Amino acid sequence: MALYTISDLHLPLGIDKPMDIFGSKWENYVEKLADNWQTKIGNSDLVVLPGDFSWATYLEEAYADFDFLNRLNGTKILLKGNHDYWWATMNKLNEFVANNGFFSIKFLHNNHFMYEDTAICGTRGWKNPMWAGFDAEDKKIFDREVIRLKISLEGAKNASSKIVFTHYPPMSMTGETNAFTETLEQNEVSMCLYGHLHSHSHKNAVLGNIRGVYYNLVSGDYIDFDPLKILD
Repeated sequence: MALYTISDLHLPLGIDKPMDIFGSKWENYVEKLADNWQTKIGNSDLVVLPGDFSWATYLEEAYADFDFLNRLNGTKILLKGNHDYWWATMNKLNEFVANNGFFSIKFLHNNHFMYEDTAICGTRGWKNPMWAGFDAEDKKIFDREVIRLKISLEGAKNASSKIVFTHYPPMSMTGETNAFTETLEQNEVSMCLYGHLHSHSHKNAVLGNIRGVYYNLVSGDYIDFDPLKILD
Protein backbone atom coordinates (compact mmCIF):
# COMPACT_ATOMS: atom_id res chain seq x y z
CA MET A 1 0.00 0.00 0.00
CA ALA A 2 1.35 3.43 -0.98
CA LEU A 3 0.17 7.02 -1.46
CA TYR A 4 0.77 8.77 -4.79
CA THR A 5 -0.23 12.05 -6.40
CA ILE A 6 -0.38 13.70 -9.82
CA SER A 7 -2.22 16.86 -10.85
CA ASP A 8 -3.48 18.54 -14.02
CA LEU A 9 -4.15 15.58 -16.29
CA HIS A 10 -6.43 17.70 -18.50
CA LEU A 11 -7.94 14.56 -20.00
CA PRO A 12 -9.61 15.23 -23.39
CA LEU A 13 -11.27 11.86 -23.94
CA GLY A 14 -14.83 13.22 -23.87
CA ILE A 15 -14.15 16.28 -26.01
CA ASP A 16 -11.78 17.17 -28.83
CA LYS A 17 -9.05 19.20 -27.15
CA PRO A 18 -5.56 17.87 -27.95
CA MET A 19 -2.85 19.03 -25.58
CA ASP A 20 0.24 18.59 -27.76
CA ILE A 21 -0.17 22.21 -28.87
CA PHE A 22 1.22 23.09 -25.42
CA GLY A 23 4.57 21.43 -26.07
CA SER A 24 6.29 18.14 -26.74
CA LYS A 25 5.79 16.88 -23.18
CA TRP A 26 2.08 16.56 -23.97
CA GLU A 27 2.55 14.28 -26.98
CA ASN A 28 0.81 10.94 -26.34
CA TYR A 29 0.57 11.90 -22.68
CA VAL A 30 -2.57 9.85 -22.01
CA GLU A 31 -0.80 6.67 -23.11
CA LYS A 32 2.33 7.67 -21.18
CA LEU A 33 0.26 8.30 -18.06
CA ALA A 34 -1.52 4.96 -18.32
CA ASP A 35 1.76 3.06 -18.79
CA ASN A 36 3.48 4.78 -15.85
CA TRP A 37 0.40 4.41 -13.64
CA GLN A 38 -0.22 0.73 -14.26
CA THR A 39 3.48 -0.10 -13.92
CA LYS A 40 3.95 1.36 -10.44
CA ILE A 41 0.50 1.62 -8.82
CA GLY A 42 -1.38 -1.36 -7.42
CA ASN A 43 -5.04 -1.78 -6.50
CA SER A 44 -4.31 -1.28 -2.80
CA ASP A 45 -2.66 2.11 -3.44
CA LEU A 46 -4.23 5.57 -3.11
CA VAL A 47 -3.73 8.36 -5.65
CA VAL A 48 -4.69 12.01 -5.05
CA LEU A 49 -5.37 14.20 -8.11
CA PRO A 50 -5.37 17.88 -7.05
CA GLY A 51 -7.33 19.49 -9.84
CA ASP A 52 -7.83 19.95 -13.58
CA PHE A 53 -8.59 16.29 -14.17
CA SER A 54 -10.82 16.73 -17.26
CA TRP A 55 -11.37 19.32 -19.98
CA ALA A 56 -15.10 18.53 -20.04
CA THR A 57 -17.51 21.38 -19.45
CA TYR A 58 -20.41 19.24 -18.23
CA LEU A 59 -20.37 16.18 -16.00
CA GLU A 60 -21.89 13.98 -18.73
CA GLU A 61 -19.09 15.03 -21.11
CA ALA A 62 -16.55 13.80 -18.56
CA TYR A 63 -17.83 10.21 -18.69
CA ALA A 64 -14.97 8.93 -20.87
CA ASP A 65 -12.39 10.60 -18.63
CA PHE A 66 -13.95 9.12 -15.49
CA ASP A 67 -14.14 5.71 -17.17
CA PHE A 68 -10.45 5.91 -18.09
CA LEU A 69 -9.48 6.88 -14.54
CA ASN A 70 -11.70 4.26 -12.95
CA ARG A 71 -10.01 1.52 -14.99
CA LEU A 72 -6.58 2.46 -13.66
CA ASN A 73 -5.27 0.73 -10.56
CA GLY A 74 -5.91 2.00 -7.07
CA THR A 75 -8.36 4.30 -5.33
CA LYS A 76 -8.42 7.87 -6.66
CA ILE A 77 -9.31 11.05 -4.77
CA LEU A 78 -10.19 14.07 -6.92
CA LEU A 79 -9.87 17.71 -5.92
CA LYS A 80 -11.39 20.59 -7.89
CA GLY A 81 -9.22 22.69 -10.20
CA ASN A 82 -9.91 25.96 -11.97
CA HIS A 83 -10.62 24.15 -15.27
CA ASP A 84 -12.88 21.45 -13.80
CA TYR A 85 -16.04 23.09 -15.11
CA TRP A 86 -17.86 19.75 -14.87
CA TRP A 87 -17.61 19.85 -11.06
CA ALA A 88 -21.10 19.81 -9.49
CA THR A 89 -22.54 19.47 -5.99
CA MET A 90 -21.21 16.62 -3.89
CA ASN A 91 -24.57 14.86 -4.14
CA LYS A 92 -24.47 14.99 -7.94
CA LEU A 93 -20.84 13.90 -8.08
CA ASN A 94 -21.41 10.96 -5.76
CA GLU A 95 -24.53 9.96 -7.69
CA PHE A 96 -22.60 10.15 -10.97
CA VAL A 97 -19.82 7.82 -9.85
CA ALA A 98 -22.27 5.43 -8.16
CA ASN A 99 -24.67 5.24 -11.10
CA ASN A 100 -21.82 4.59 -13.54
CA GLY A 101 -19.95 2.09 -11.39
CA PHE A 102 -16.90 4.31 -10.91
CA PHE A 103 -16.39 2.92 -7.44
CA SER A 104 -12.65 3.66 -7.26
CA ILE A 105 -13.19 7.44 -7.46
CA LYS A 106 -13.85 9.75 -4.48
CA PHE A 107 -13.90 13.51 -3.96
CA LEU A 108 -12.02 15.79 -1.56
CA HIS A 109 -14.25 18.77 -0.75
CA ASN A 110 -14.91 20.07 2.78
CA ASN A 111 -13.79 16.69 4.11
CA HIS A 112 -10.70 14.56 4.57
CA PHE A 113 -9.53 10.99 4.05
CA MET A 114 -7.17 8.84 6.07
CA TYR A 115 -4.14 7.01 4.77
CA GLU A 116 -3.14 4.87 7.73
CA ASP A 117 -2.32 7.52 10.41
CA THR A 118 -2.00 10.40 7.96
CA ALA A 119 -4.90 12.71 7.12
CA ILE A 120 -5.36 13.75 3.49
CA CYS A 121 -6.84 17.25 3.49
CA GLY A 122 -7.21 20.05 1.00
CA THR A 123 -9.17 22.47 -1.13
CA ARG A 124 -8.79 24.12 -4.54
CA GLY A 125 -7.21 27.34 -3.28
CA TRP A 126 -7.18 30.51 -5.37
CA LYS A 127 -4.92 33.19 -6.83
CA ASN A 128 -2.18 34.31 -4.49
CA PRO A 129 -2.67 37.72 -2.83
CA MET A 130 0.80 38.67 -4.10
CA TRP A 131 -0.10 38.06 -7.75
CA ALA A 132 -0.65 41.09 -9.96
CA GLY A 133 -4.29 41.98 -10.43
CA PHE A 134 -5.52 40.37 -7.21
CA ASP A 135 -8.72 42.30 -6.50
CA ALA A 136 -11.65 42.41 -4.08
CA GLU A 137 -13.47 39.56 -5.83
CA ASP A 138 -10.33 37.43 -5.69
CA LYS A 139 -10.02 38.13 -1.97
CA LYS A 140 -13.60 36.99 -1.43
CA ILE A 141 -12.90 33.67 -3.19
CA PHE A 142 -9.51 33.30 -1.48
CA ASP A 143 -11.05 33.78 1.96
CA ARG A 144 -13.71 31.20 1.18
CA GLU A 145 -11.03 28.70 0.18
CA VAL A 146 -9.20 29.32 3.46
CA ILE A 147 -12.43 28.46 5.29
CA ARG A 148 -12.73 25.23 3.29
CA LEU A 149 -9.15 24.33 4.15
CA LYS A 150 -9.87 24.89 7.83
CA ILE A 151 -12.97 22.69 7.62
CA SER A 152 -10.93 19.92 6.03
CA LEU A 153 -8.21 20.19 8.67
CA GLU A 154 -10.65 20.47 11.57
CA GLY A 155 -12.09 17.07 10.71
CA ALA A 156 -8.57 15.64 10.88
CA LYS A 157 -7.39 17.41 14.02
CA ASN A 158 -6.67 14.14 15.84
CA ALA A 159 -4.59 12.63 13.03
CA SER A 160 -0.94 11.86 13.72
CA SER A 161 0.13 13.78 10.62
CA LYS A 162 -1.53 15.84 7.89
CA ILE A 163 -0.84 16.32 4.20
CA VAL A 164 -2.64 19.05 2.26
CA PHE A 165 -3.38 19.04 -1.46
CA THR A 166 -4.34 22.20 -3.32
CA HIS A 167 -4.73 23.08 -6.95
CA TYR A 168 -3.33 26.61 -6.84
CA PRO A 169 0.16 27.23 -5.45
CA PRO A 170 -0.34 28.31 -1.82
CA MET A 171 2.39 30.96 -1.87
CA SER A 172 4.40 33.11 -4.26
CA MET A 173 8.07 32.55 -5.01
CA THR A 174 9.01 35.32 -2.60
CA GLY A 175 7.59 33.26 0.27
CA GLU A 176 5.37 35.81 2.01
CA THR A 177 2.87 34.39 4.45
CA ASN A 178 -0.86 34.62 3.82
CA ALA A 179 -3.97 33.18 5.46
CA PHE A 180 -3.52 29.96 3.52
CA THR A 181 0.09 29.31 4.51
CA GLU A 182 -0.60 30.41 8.08
CA THR A 183 -3.38 27.82 8.30
CA LEU A 184 -0.99 25.13 7.10
CA GLU A 185 1.63 26.11 9.65
CA GLN A 186 -0.80 26.51 12.56
CA ASN A 187 -2.20 23.03 11.90
CA GLU A 188 1.27 21.47 11.70
CA VAL A 189 0.78 20.26 8.14
CA SER A 190 3.90 18.34 7.09
CA MET A 191 3.50 18.62 3.32
CA CYS A 192 1.55 20.59 0.72
CA LEU A 193 1.35 19.32 -2.86
CA TYR A 194 -0.13 21.49 -5.61
CA GLY A 195 -0.53 21.84 -9.38
CA HIS A 196 -1.78 24.52 -11.78
CA LEU A 197 1.65 25.56 -13.10
CA HIS A 198 2.62 24.44 -16.61
CA SER A 199 5.40 24.88 -19.12
CA HIS A 200 7.30 28.15 -18.55
CA SER A 201 5.39 28.69 -15.29
CA HIS A 202 7.27 25.78 -13.71
CA LYS A 203 9.96 28.30 -12.86
CA ASN A 204 7.52 29.93 -10.42
CA ALA A 205 7.13 26.78 -8.33
CA VAL A 206 7.79 26.99 -4.60
CA LEU A 207 9.75 23.87 -3.61
CA GLY A 208 11.18 22.53 -0.39
CA ASN A 209 10.69 23.11 3.32
CA ILE A 210 9.44 26.57 4.26
CA ARG A 211 8.57 27.31 7.88
CA GLY A 212 8.06 23.61 8.59
CA VAL A 213 5.89 22.74 5.57
CA TYR A 214 7.38 20.85 2.61
CA TYR A 215 6.05 22.16 -0.72
CA ASN A 216 6.18 20.43 -4.11
CA LEU A 217 4.68 20.94 -7.55
CA VAL A 218 3.02 17.81 -8.99
CA SER A 219 1.52 19.00 -12.29
CA GLY A 220 1.47 16.20 -14.85
CA ASP A 221 3.85 17.85 -17.29
CA TYR A 222 6.22 18.79 -14.44
CA ILE A 223 6.62 15.19 -13.25
CA ASP A 224 6.46 13.76 -16.80
CA PHE A 225 3.05 12.11 -16.21
CA ASP A 226 4.62 9.72 -13.75
CA PRO A 227 2.65 9.68 -10.44
CA LEU A 228 4.81 10.75 -7.51
CA LYS A 229 5.03 8.46 -4.48
CA ILE A 230 4.55 10.35 -1.21
CA LEU A 231 4.30 7.60 1.39
CA ASP A 232 4.87 3.86 1.48
